Amino acid sequence: LPGNFPIGCILIYLTSFANPNPEAYDQMGCLREVNEFARYHNNYLQRALHNLRQMLKRDNPNVVVVYADYYGALESVLARALFLGFDREFLLKSCCGIGGIYNYDGRRMCGTPGVPVCREPEKYIHWDGIHMTQKTYRHMSEFLISDMLSKMQHVW
Repeated sequence: LPGNFPIGCILIYLTSFANPNPEAYDQMGCLREVNEFARYHNNYLQRALHNLRQMLKRDNPNVVVVYADYYGALESVLARALFLGFDREFLLKSCCGIGGIYNYDGRRMCGTPGVPVCREPEKYIHWDGIHMTQKTYRHMSEFLISDMLSKMQHVW
């Protein structure tokens, strides 16, 4: 079961909840309080999954419920972005978008006439301000598969 992304790093939230106080942002440029909320949600979900596992174990010991750490997966990509080949200039900008400091405007979404798409999406983490690029999702998948397999091996 998937947890939540560090939504304070997603461009739609960075735009919607922009804060003039630099202390509102972490070292990666993400909104601290919004990410705290996402971590709270994920911790609550993991406690609920632990209880669900205990309940299911009594009836069917072969059932495996695994938490997919989307927060950790995207955080890992953001922390290793330059090593993974993303461009420093585009870490918090959308590839398909227009306007604002994040190249995102909720009134002029990707696919709307006149909204451009970048020439090199592999340099961007964010596709359209809401979704990630294919390259980002690929690196997140590698993190998630490794993380989930290690958790499942403890069960077997």
